[in-house]
Amino acid sequence: MSRAFNFCAGPAALPTEVLEQAREEMLDWRGTGMSVMEMSHRSDEFVAIAEQAERDFRELAGVSDDYAVLFMQGGASSQFAAIPLNLLGDKTSADYVDTGIWSKKAIAEAKRFGQVNVVSSSAASGYTTIAPESEWQCDPQAAYLHYTPNETIGGLEFDFIPESRVPLVADLSSTILSRPLDVSRFGLIYAGAQKNIGPSGLVVVMVRKDLLGKASPHTPTMLDYKVAADNGSMYNTPSTYSWYLAGLVFQWLKRQGGVAAIGEVNARKAKKLYGFIDDSDFYANPIEPRFRSWMNVPFTLADDALNKVFLQGAEARGLLNLAGHRSVGGMRASIYNAMPEAGVDALIAYMTEFEKEHA
Repeated sequence: MSRAFNFCAGPAALPTEVLEQAREEMLDWRGTGMSVMEMSHRSDEFVAIAEQAERDFRELAGVSDDYAVLFMQGGASSQFAAIPLNLLGDKTSADYVDTGIWSKKAIAEAKRFGQVNVVSSSAASGYTTIAPESEWQCDPQAAYLHYTPNETIGGLEFDFIPESRVPLVADLSSTILSRPLDVSRFGLIYAGAQKNIGPSGLVVVMVRKDLLGKASPHTPTMLDYKVAADNGSMYNTPSTYSWYLAGLVFQWLKRQGGVAAIGEVNARKAKKLYGFIDDSDFYANPIEPRFRSWMNVPFTLADDALNKVFLQGAEARGLLNLAGHRSVGGMRASIYNAMPEAGVDALIAYMTEFEKEHA
């Protein structure tokens, strides 16, 4: 049975090699007679899996010993609360950049714990562009500056890392490991797993160690970064199987040549798809070209009445989950690391065929 090309924004496609390895190891991991999901998280076997995953992640992402790497639960959305609880310290406010739905969710949650200063918003443009930093109204006394480098739903992505006098915090859920990144520019990076890391339920947090130990006394133990760091992300039973699968993804990525090599592939995929859309009078993308997402490509058809027909035809060809988010409509192709270039080629071939038939 051939696998479909899954363009879902998340939970997203996983590399076939990873799923095949997990299948082979499902009932008996390396002669233990157990599945990984049955192991004690305190066992030597699982501790070895977890430590290897962290080493591979650090190598791939370029994370130095100045940072703690935490494998936490609750996805990226739990971090919307954890960040202000851990980083506000004796400050009363934090700076946030509003570029779409996920940054708005982060802002709304942070307002529960302190004052939020929205330094810039893309709302006036319909979230199709990002204002230059020279126009941002940053507070030099803020506890941190938070931004969402890539808005998964709207397809708006920063093409720069903001300069910041205060710790820079980034939600890299949809772009983590998709290309090289200078982690040293950040105070904290967090990333939900279900796009480029592994299955849902897991979130990886990279936090500079000097930022640990500043949590509010009201911080729940499970959201305290220092507690997580001091306990090797095992204060309680972690998402063991998700952690294991993430480790397999890291090993797969290393076999592809690492983030530099996969970044070249991702750049080609995005260039092909946007190039086709731009050359067509039938399809359109609303984002200012320099801020187009590499990972999430939204597009509309010339006639919305054709959306259902387009999706039915796509599914019949094994091109799945192309419907846009319910809040914005249209179509969206998410082309994360595990989406092969052949998947983008197949999508373009179908879009060409559909345009000829319906234009």
